[in-house]
Amino acid sequence: MKIKLVDIQNYRKLKSCRVELSDSTTVFVGANNSGKTSAMNALMMFLKKQRDISTKDFTLSNWKYINEIGVNWIYMEYKENNLNLSEWRKYVPTLDVWIHVEKNEVHYVSHLIPSLDWTGDLLGVRLLFEPRDLEKLYFEYKSAYKAARKIGESKNTVKLWPQSMHDFLDRELHKHFTVNAYLLDPSKIGELYPQNLPDNSEPIEGDPFKGLFKIDIKNAQRGLTDSNYTEGGTNTKKLTVQLRKYFDKHLNPLDMPDITDLDALEAIESAREAFDLRLNESFRDAIKELEELNYPGFSDPKIIITSKVNPIDGLNHDSAVQFSVSGNNTNEEFPYLPETYNGLGYQNLISMVFSLIEYRDEWMRVGKAGKHSDYNSSFIEPLHIVMIEEPEAHLHPQAQQVFIKKAYQVLRNHPNLKDNNQFSTQLIISTHSSHIVHASDFTSLRYFRRIPAKSYTDVPTSEVVNLSDTFGDNTDTSKFAIRYLKSTHCDLFFADAAILVEGPAERMLIPHFIRNHFKELDRSYISVLEIGGSHAHRLRPLIEKLGLLTLIITDIDSVEKGTNKKVIPITGKDYITLNFESATL
Repeated sequence: MKIKLVDIQNYRKLKSCRVELSDSTTVFVGANNSGKTSAMNALMMFLKKQRDISTKDFTLSNWKYINEIGVNWIYMEYKENNLNLSEWRKYVPTLDVWIHVEKNEVHYVSHLIPSLDWTGDLLGVRLLFEPRDLEKLYFEYKSAYKAARKIGESKNTVKLWPQSMHDFLDRELHKHFTVNAYLLDPSKIGELYPQNLPDNSEPIEGDPFKGLFKIDIKNAQRGLTDSNYTEGGTNTKKLTVQLRKYFDKHLNPLDMPDITDLDALEAIESAREAFDLRLNESFRDAIKELEELNYPGFSDPKIIITSKVNPIDGLNHDSAVQFSVSGNNTNEEFPYLPETYNGLGYQNLISMVFSLIEYRDEWMRVGKAGKHSDYNSSFIEPLHIVMIEEPEAHLHPQAQQVFIKKAYQVLRNHPNLKDNNQFSTQLIISTHSSHIVHASDFTSLRYFRRIPAKSYTDVPTSEVVNLSDTFGDNTDTSKFAIRYLKSTHCDLFFADAAILVEGPAERMLIPHFIRNHFKELDRSYISVLEIGGSHAHRLRPLIEKLGLLTLIITDIDSVEKGTNKKVIPITGKDYITLNFESATL
């Protein structure tokens, strides 16, 4: 089971876009403010319910039409069945999830099969943020609006709430709106726009993906600190906290012990008894002195000192995690350094990889986690989805490449996962790093392309480009373009515009000209690519798909007509150049 694609509608600047997900790793790329974070947040909020949707998450241009609904309601007399839910569905945030299901997985999705005509493959579910009760919303909005207008008639300078439907929902959104799930028609997946729901559609009860997905999220803000900086008097021991959490969930011998824990429990009990004996010997004189004061009295209980040894407390200190700088872990005489004295980049790499291990082991019910009632009463979800925002934070380029190369392998490094198709893993990453793109498979890239506003009432939006088939299949052009991009210019995917130049001279001079003579361009992210004028056309498929504003600066290489033989340019010889023809986009 895998998520094949998702359609995101009316969410921030993603008014209507389709994102196809890779079977293993999908990497979201694009310039700043292109919609990568919006797509990640849409997945997190609809699938994980990490936070509530707000009015700020609606596509801004849609409020014009939602406010018009409110205006119509003010002057409309209520009659039975004259409120139409479908007019709201065109403007509210929506996520369509299309799942690829194998024949041996049908028992997982029996509640999602739309009809007896379904023959397998894809199943679709729409998650729709819509009004709970349209009649209640109608009456409460109309009542509040009229009351505000009545009170405000005497003081025209006062703007009372609500001024519009947008103003009303800023306060009352979650009182009146909720996420409902609906089944989609698989036969309509090929349509240009996401399908409309029939008027008689009934929502699915409960969470449609419960038991199907396990979703883990690693946000961009990871809260790492170094040894020289503390905020609020505390220092974040990220790896220590992670290790302690992992130990408590998967390894703690005191938690539902089995035969493998007996040696550890015996050692803990021996340590406790020895420590208790020492405590009572140490406090003997003090307790005897208290007894000479006739306290406790004859009938009062005696003072006995006993300890409690909890293995997790052994990880709850500043030096629980240390690093050996000698290169020899067995050298006990060589000093160790606590984790906060290591570089932030190394800390972050270890922290993220360990998070992936923790996500995987929790999914596979490793150790004690599989014994708890909240786990052992349910089966393991067939699909594990891991979303990571900007893994490049605090990582130097080499560490970024190590992470993207190994992340998916770590998530699959379990005996039940390596060669087992019963359980699937999909990793989704958003990034601004050309180094991560460089180390990624080109077919995994999803480029978020900015679309300018089409009118003064509209807002800029985005669409998603699947780059897996940009250059065709294994042709000389595709091989050249992919190798060239992978070796030099992955930053093209994050640029505002591109300039293709002939050679190193132009590569050095163009940035100088921009910096000193074109201040507007200097404030933009311009990618200058040294491609050679005669090869610029090989990047044409990519440039066109990215929709990237591009300038080509090339030499005028003279050739004879008919022979295409290169010659020294001479006035009046009627020579031509092939560069203009081949490089024009």
